[in-house]
Amino acid sequence: MSTPQNDFNAGVIEEFRANGGRVGGMLAGMPVLLLHHTGAKSGVARINPVAYIESGGDYVVVASKAGAPENPGWYHNLKAHPETEIELGSEKLSVTAHEATGEERDRLYRAVAEQLPQFAEYETKTDRVIPIIKLTPA
Repeated sequence: MSTPQNDFNAGVIEEFRANGGRVGGMLAGMPVLLLHHTGAKSGVARINPVAYIESGGDYVVVASKAGAPENPGWYHNLKAHPETEIELGSEKLSVTAHEATGEERDRLYRAVAEQLPQFAEYETKTDRVIPIIKLTPA
């Protein structure tokens, strides 16, 4: 069944691949990668466009779900299956997902919020600690 979020993601993925990793609309000017992940329960292969920053050779993504009370599905999938792939521009990379914790998480969240200010707002919309995931190239 198609949902508005699935339709949005499909459009972004198509635009990303057609334009060497560049997208417009609400994601215009934002660094975006395509995150491949496998369903923790279903085993179904999925892809989500996600904003990221680079830090120390890692690609850092935020499981913000725009400040929703729960983590996005891809977060749970990466916890179950951390070995995965990302697409950057026209390149595909094998990566391992690791959750940052403590001071490292806080430092990375501040870095993300400095580069992508909307993430500072997401943190004010929820009571949960928004996870930071580091994607380390294999």
